[in-house]
Amino acid sequence: MTTFAVRPGSSRQLAGTGTLLRFALRRDRLMIPVWIAVNALMVLSMPGTLEGLYGTPAERADLLRQMETNSSLRAMVGPVFGDSLGALTAWRVGVYAGALAAVMSLLIVVRHTRDEEESGRQELVASGAVGRRASLTAALLAAAVANAVLALLVTAGLAGLGTTGALALGLGIAAVGMIFATMAAIVAQLTESARLARGLTAAVLGAAFVLRAAGDSATDDGSSVLTWLSPLGWLENLRPYASERWWVLALLAGAVALQAAVAYALAGRRDLGMSFLPTRPGPASGRLGSAGALAWRLQRGGLLGWSIGFFLAGVVYGGMTDGAADLVGDNAGARRIFERMGGQSGLTDAFLASMVGMLGLIAALYIVASVLRLHGEETSGRAEPVLANAVGRVRWAAGHLVIAFGGAVLIMLLAGLGFAVGYGRETGPILEACLVQLPAVWVVGGVAVLLHGVLPRAALAAWGVAGAVLLIGWVGPALDVPQAVLDVSPFGHLPKLPGGSMQWGPVLVLTGLAVLLVAGGLAGLRRRDMSA
Repeated sequence: MTTFAVRPGSSRQLAGTGTLLRFALRRDRLMIPVWIAVNALMVLSMPGTLEGLYGTPAERADLLRQMETNSSLRAMVGPVFGDSLGALTAWRVGVYAGALAAVMSLLIVVRHTRDEEESGRQELVASGAVGRRASLTAALLAAAVANAVLALLVTAGLAGLGTTGALALGLGIAAVGMIFATMAAIVAQLTESARLARGLTAAVLGAAFVLRAAGDSATDDGSSVLTWLSPLGWLENLRPYASERWWVLALLAGAVALQAAVAYALAGRRDLGMSFLPTRPGPASGRLGSAGALAWRLQRGGLLGWSIGFFLAGVVYGGMTDGAADLVGDNAGARRIFERMGGQSGLTDAFLASMVGMLGLIAALYIVASVLRLHGEETSGRAEPVLANAVGRVRWAAGHLVIAFGGAVLIMLLAGLGFAVGYGRETGPILEACLVQLPAVWVVGGVAVLLHGVLPRAALAAWGVAGAVLLIGWVGPALDVPQAVLDVSPFGHLPKLPGGSMQWGPVLVLTGLAVLLVAGGLAGLRRRDMSA
């Protein structure tokens, strides 16, 4: 068991925090700016889009009337508290910006706490003149720096709409990020696995979104008890640009302080590498007698969570299809955005196609996470004892890749079934629309395989590829970017279903490209040194 150089209770428990913080920021010099840029661009691009959609007082008044009666869309984006351009911006992107900040923050904290302990690097760090709580403090400070930069960009970018509202929205988004940073710090003390720590914190975020959605669908002013049980509900009740409630910001800050205190208390009561909820030992034979069975055991929990999430998302989006058509009505700008995302077809088909495309973009995040499990197993040293037996590298990798690529099929199929349940009709066309997203999802997964196999040190850049694809597909149509930019993403070449015509050429080309990328990655994995 590792002995720390600094005794608990001494004034030097934070020794080395500055050095560890600089090291954490250097390691995340690509990941953090990408997350910040995607989130900030989403927020700052929205005023121009909304001004084109609801440019007149009459259009804004009609929007407010529609949102008062349209519970399904309130569940999706929350209630509207004002008709100013700033209030509409906070309404449209506030919850989603807070959720993205939460994901960024939990990834940062788990990466620099439990990930470091799981890989053994923290033991080397702790053998020096480093305080017991220095690593946790550095991780939380890294998340704080990222959220502070995001808040600064949002505040500066929206200051033209009103400085007070911009400050409230920026601080609210950052505060939500820090709530989930400190929550991740607590979960990292409870679990032995970084994967489980990320999964549990993400599950709490998903529950927070569901609670907010349920509460907002019940009331049109954010006053539901369910809304107040969610940190995302606190963010919308801060009401930027609509008579700000600054006391809600104090509530967010208090939650951050309380959770940080709990995390510090737990960190001081456990040994390095241990947890309060130790992992149950599993069988060494039988069900885990093959590399594929081991891969399934490692990834089945994540796949189950993604499957449930996609099915529920399909049910929600399917249920709001008719409401979306009523909301858009005669608004030509909103109609153009839906049709650009979903193809030139009827508004209902265009909305369905755009929502299916959005889930396809999110499925790209699943496949990258699943493929990079290979990278995590290799860098942590857990792959070495597996490969020391009569297991080849390709066979070892194939177990994880079957789950990654096959799992993408499963979650998109379940999303289609969810749409069918929520919408109640057009089951066949909707399932076809969901499955046609798979070639583009597989291309993103193929890039991750290629990076891991050929350039393992750059494997995490696959997240940047997935983020860029998400940004192009999500924000591009609203910003009216040129078609050439949309075509950079593999999703830009897919047929827009339902409503459009099926085009097999792009589907086959993308599938072939995915096969080539995977083959190249496996070839590289066979030839290179492990952990190189």
